[in-house]
Amino acid sequence: MQDSGFVYLTQERLLELEKELKALKTTGRKDIAQKIAEARSHGDLSENAEYDAAKDEQSLLELKISKLESTLARAMVIEASQFKNGEVHILSKVKIRNLKSGSEVAYHLVSPEEADFKIGKLSITSPIGKGLLGKQVGDKVQIQVPAGMQEFEILEIA
Repeated sequence: MQDSGFVYLTQERLLELEKELKALKTTGRKDIAQKIAEARSHGDLSENAEYDAAKDEQSLLELKISKLESTLARAMVIEASQFKNGEVHILSKVKIRNLKSGSEVAYHLVSPEEADFKIGKLSITSPIGKGLLGKQVGDKVQIQVPAGMQEFEILEIA
C-alpha cells in the first residue's frame, strides 16, 4: 500500500503524530535552544563538547520534525469499514495457528508507520502481514519468515 506515496494511518494514529509534531516544534525546539545558549555561555565554541552535542541534538530534532511533517503531508486516514468483511486486510485483527507448533497468536494488521510488534501490531509489509492479506478464515498459508517456511491457519478475523 506504500506504492502510491500515501501513508495509511488510523484516525487515532494521525492525532498522535500531530500531537507529537506540535510538542517537538514547541517544547522540543525551546529545550534545544536553551541547551545551545547555555553551552555558548561556557566560552570557546571550537572546543566545547557540550555545544557540539546540543547542535547534534538540534539536527536530530529537526530531522524528526521533517520526517513527521512528510508523513502527515502524505497521510490518508483509513477505517476498517472501507474493506470487505471476512477477508484479511489492513486494520484486521487476525488470530492464526502455527500448524507445526500448534501455538496461536493474534495480530492487528497495520501500516508500517503504526507497527509495534510488542503490542501485537504487525505491519502489512512484514512477511506474515503480506502472507495473510486477502485470506479468509480456514485458509492455510505458507509464509517464508526468517526462521524458515512456516504454515499457518487463519482461525479468526475481526
